[in-house]
Amino acid sequence: MILRLVLGGAAVALVVAAAASARDLETREEGLLPRGTVGVVVVDLSLSIADQDYTTVRNALRQLIADNARIGLVVFSDVAYELLPPGTPASEMRPMLRLLVPPTLGPAVNPWTETFRAGTRISAALKLAQGILERDGVVSGSILLVSDLETAPDDVPALARTVEELRRGSIELRVVGLSPSSDARVLFAGLLQRDAFDAPATTGDDVVRPAEATSRLPLALLVLGLVFFSVLALHERFAGRLSITRDAGRTA
Repeated sequence: MILRLVLGGAAVALVVAAAASARDLETREEGLLPRGTVGVVVVDLSLSIADQDYTTVRNALRQLIADNARIGLVVFSDVAYELLPPGTPASEMRPMLRLLVPPTLGPAVNPWTETFRAGTRISAALKLAQGILERDGVVSGSILLVSDLETAPDDVPALARTVEELRRGSIELRVVGLSPSSDARVLFAGLLQRDAFDAPATTGDDVVRPAEATSRLPLALLVLGLVFFSVLALHERFAGRLSITRDAGRTA
């Protein structure tokens, strides 16, 4: 009886532990924006963007449209301005795709021709994105920076302060790099949060890859299940009821 109680209690405890471990096994959607956040997409349209990188810019926006994301949109060069407020359906960006082409191939005049110049100030764009998230009272905010990461030398101190403010405010910053130089990548790797460069790549001009669903191996659940069945086997081996057949009863 004692052995049966011990093994039964162990089996119940293992079931409870397995159920608790399974609660953490949620599927993680690998999209451009962190799951569960309202994102602001910050797009670099300075003259330093190479012609081939406009394909990456368009594909990043197409990916967000395909994911039915709700976003805000900021475009910048030496100045930054808000095109869409946070929470806007990403599909609203679709008419803008035709404008996101190299200047030599695009329309003679686009919405930023008069205001954008050759300089780049990433800190101003990130500061604006942070400001509109705070303005709209977004609790779980994120920023997706689509840029070649080349900023003016005198902008680096302001950029460092802005990134630190984002970190303190729990605003996650991710990056889609547009062929950044090694120096720019090293600079941003030192400034940004861990895994900031982990935004999925966008390749090809017309094909949009769907967000992938991944999950980690449930090692704890597997181990607990193995131990549970081992306990059941021990119970049957050492604490199972004796089976007395009808024939054995007559013989007795």
